[in-house]
Amino acid sequence: MTESKPTHARARLAPTGLIFLAITSIGWGFNWPVSKYLLTTLPPLTVRGCTGVVGALCLAALARSQGQSLKVPRALWPRLMLAALLNVGCWMVLIGLALLWLPASETALIAYTMPVWAAIMAWPVLGERPTPLRLIALVLAFGGLATIMGGNGLAASAAQLPGILLALAGAIGFALGTVLSKKRPLQLPPFSAAAWQVGLGCLPVAIAGLLIETTPPAALTPLVWLLMFYSVAIAFCLCYITWFGALARLPASVAAIGTMAVPVIGVVVSALTLHEPFGITQIAALALTVGGVALAALS
Repeated sequence: MTESKPTHARARLAPTGLIFLAITSIGWGFNWPVSKYLLTTLPPLTVRGCTGVVGALCLAALARSQGQSLKVPRALWPRLMLAALLNVGCWMVLIGLALLWLPASETALIAYTMPVWAAIMAWPVLGERPTPLRLIALVLAFGGLATIMGGNGLAASAAQLPGILLALAGAIGFALGTVLSKKRPLQLPPFSAAAWQVGLGCLPVAIAGLLIETTPPAALTPLVWLLMFYSVAIAFCLCYITWFGALARLPASVAAIGTMAVPVIGVVVSALTLHEPFGITQIAALALTVGGVALAALS
């Protein structure tokens, strides 16, 4: 028995699972500068909501192609609506609006503090008392936020404060949705659950955007269409496929830690493509944030 455990652990770390995890992290990492560029060109609610709705339809088609039912039991609807609100609706709106005030790199760093908040919320919601690792993770996360705010100077930080608060609210909302889903999980097939959550979360955003925002036809350049295709086909569809594929082949802790590459990629690619700052302040904030998320995942 003692000799079979290492073999089993190695078997769970399947190379295919690691490849899927890498594709997911790269795809979601690149989507941060993509989203930032789109939001500097198109109205925020329209672009976030409409790309999400199209992505949900693609996920629904994928679910049906895999033989997964899209039927939702009546008793699950309140739980599904709450998950869609916290995990998708609030995330899409709050993070999208935060990108109007913040660079994509800083938004990604703040947004990916969500595992830290989830680890802390697990105490009142799930009864999981905070461990020393979780408390250290919280301190590191606050250190990352302080570095972002302090490194930009007082005037710049004050101007960016709405974006910081919006990104932080989006991360906390997503964390709450994650913790609640652990307490009362959605008993739906994975692609069906993703399709419903993305669709229900993004449809009101899309409707609001189409009603109150105006999209100039001149803004719909070939590059904008290409980036919107990326958001739908890669960030929503391909990355969801590879994410669930990674979860099926890797331990959940490995998959969670692997997603820490997302903000790293987002920061580096944003610096290269959008010419966002990438100096000692950004490196320090990145190290503190990633360190905190790693400890939260390990705890």
